[in-house]
Amino acid sequence: MARRLRAKLAGSGTFLLNLMSSPGSGKTTTILATIEALRDQVRIGVLEADIDSKVDAELLAARGIAALQLRTGGFCHLDASMVEKGLDGMLLDELDAVIIENVGNLVCPAEFDTGAINNAMILSVPEGDDKPLKYPLMFSVCDVLLINKVDYMELSDFNMDALRERVSKLNPRIEIFEVSAKTGQGMEAWCAWLSAQIKDFTERGT
Repeated sequence: MARRLRAKLAGSGTFLLNLMSSPGSGKTTTILATIEALRDQVRIGVLEADIDSKVDAELLAARGIAALQLRTGGFCHLDASMVEKGLDGMLLDELDAVIIENVGNLVCPAEFDTGAINNAMILSVPEGDDKPLKYPLMFSVCDVLLINKVDYMELSDFNMDALRERVSKLNPRIEIFEVSAKTGQGMEAWCAWLSAQIKDFTERGT
């Protein structure tokens, strides 16, 4: 089903990014900052996933962003079937890319193929640098790691070198960006990477 969805997306030229993280890592803030930075270049919509509530989708919609809420009804993850149903409710002809804000969890979401073109994750500084040791699969399946809330570094004993070494052992090909979605630090490099991925996929897909 995930392969079928990717083929469908290639046909429409719509890039799909699966964004995963723990609750409170800054997913929604990062998405908002990313869309704002790329607003003049790329049309981006969002699939919001939560066990319940429509809080994040309503926040995005209030900012003029095409957003659709997926309530999983107890499931701690999204799969390709759920994502496809969500995408069917969006006007993909008016979008170049869709970001999935997956359920906040470092375990279940890593185990399911959503049909996305790329997987990305956020690890925030307050969570600590030991998470690759505790949740290795999540770091192994992602193409990108955003280390968010780097503006907290001075208030933390977070070891960036140790984190990078642990992640690289699990996934040597992963791209790592140190960012603060709140202050904008490092966001330019991340947005440039994403923009290039969307452009490349759109050109190849169509």
